[in-house]
Amino acid sequence: MKQVVKIKGSEPRVSTFLIYEQLGYKTHKQLKEVIRPNIEHFDDLGLRRLETTKPPKGSDGGRPIEAYLLNEDHFVLLIMLCKNSPEAVSLKVRLSKEFRRMKMALVKIAANRNNEEWNRVRCEGKIPRRIETDKIKLFIDYAIEQGSKSAEKYYMIISKMENKALFIVEQTYPNLRDVLGVAELDTIKQADHIVAKALQDGMRDGLHYKAIYKMASNRVKMFSEIRGQSAISMMNEMNQSKLN
Repeated sequence: MKQVVKIKGSEPRVSTFLIYEQLGYKTHKQLKEVIRPNIEHFDDLGLRRLETTKPPKGSDGGRPIEAYLLNEDHFVLLIMLCKNSPEAVSLKVRLSKEFRRMKMALVKIAANRNNEEWNRVRCEGKIPRRIETDKIKLFIDYAIEQGSKSAEKYYMIISKMENKALFIVEQTYPNLRDVLGVAELDTIKQADHIVAKALQDGMRDGLHYKAIYKMASNRVKMFSEIRGQSAISMMNEMNQSKLN
């Protein structure tokens, strides 16, 4: 099961819509009915009221989904009120780890922002990133001229391609670069240069946009093979801090 704990407003939260089945309920409404009679207790722990979201991808549409966003204390309280099942226990263990990792990520982000060297390297990396973004914009226009119907997605596609090639990431973050160390920031700065150059070369040579993206991807992969992938793991950092 994919990660469900996400940072919302600088705090790890989980949507009730993403966990109702694992807690043994057939519908999301049934799980919300567990919370409503106990709403005062949840409010004491800082409950965020119903968040409206779009129906999940692949569904038949319908009304927007209204879900509670639970912090770790809310989740523990919910587990106490829910059916006691092996699935619920398993979910509690897994989400406890997810909450811990996300809290470690927030600690890492705060530490990075207070680190002078990290801020210097992060600022230096914004220049090639801006150059890359400008090249991606030109590339998108180029792809649209060649008939692409979803060229705007290349901002996201290229970022994901770089992250996947360069790093082994155990969880998702609002912005992966915020939790990278100085060495990893330098790595992705070089990858930004590589992508920008590949896009420029491909457009100059009049290649098809799909071939240009493949060329950029291959160059980043070759760079990664030389440099080596870095594991981005909050659990490893937490275990290391315990040893120290």
